[in-house]
Amino acid sequence: MKKSKPEPVPVMDYRQYRRARRLVHECCNYDGGNCIALDDGEECVCFQSISYSLLCRWFRAAVLPLDRELETALFHRLDAKRCAVCGALFTPGSNRAKYCPECAGRMKRIKAAQRKRKQRAKCHALGAENPL
Repeated sequence: MKKSKPEPVPVMDYRQYRRARRLVHECCNYDGGNCIALDDGEECVCFQSISYSLLCRWFRAAVLPLDRELETALFHRLDAKRCAVCGALFTPGSNRAKYCPECAGRMKRIKAAQRKRKQRAKCHALGAENPL
């Protein structure tokens, strides 16, 4: 059996730490600054709320996906792209992706409307004096 290398623990800058700190309150194990999962009879401080690195596996798996941009910035640094519309970080599904998932649907509708407008303008450009 091969020993797999443990993945490195991501270290956050101050802005990322503040965003993660706000997310900690969404965790189901967080209770007034203490962690219920680590409670063994006496209160234990939630170390995710006081640390600049992502140490809590539950936080990584269940809470961090609530903030996609932060998750992308911490775990997919090399793969991340910026959205051409809003500038948010996102993990692209292919090498052609330009937009984050939130903007992609909106841009698809806008481009389709432009394409149909152009197509209709060509069709009606002949007018009555140039019949087919």
